[in-house]
Amino acid sequence: MKNITVSVDEEVHRLARIRAAERDTSVSALVRDFLRRLATGPVDDTTAIEARMDVDELRRRRLREVLADIRATTGGFKAADNIPRDQLYERNRADHDPAGA
Repeated sequence: MKNITVSVDEEVHRLARIRAAERDTSVSALVRDFLRRLATGPVDDTTAIEARMDVDELRRRRLREVLADIRATTGGFKAADNIPRDQLYERNRADHDPAGA
C-alpha cells in the first residue's frame, strides 16, 4: 500500500473529519474509498458524477427526482385527493367487520 500526502484547507479538513465521524471511519478511509471508486469506476460523465457522490447525497438526489416526476405526472400531493376521514373509517370498518355489515 502506498502513502500519499494531500493538502487541503482547514475548513475542508474539519468538514471531512465530521463526515468521517458520522460514518464511524477515518478521513484516510474516506479518501482511500473515493480514490478506489474514481480509479475503478465508469468513465461516462453521469455515472462518474454519481460514483463520486456520497451515498446519502445520491439517495437525496434520486428522491428529489422521483418526487419531481410524481408532481409532473399527477399534479403533486394534494389534501383534496385524500379520502375524507369519515369515509376512510367507514371503509376500514367494512373491511374488518366479520359479519360483512
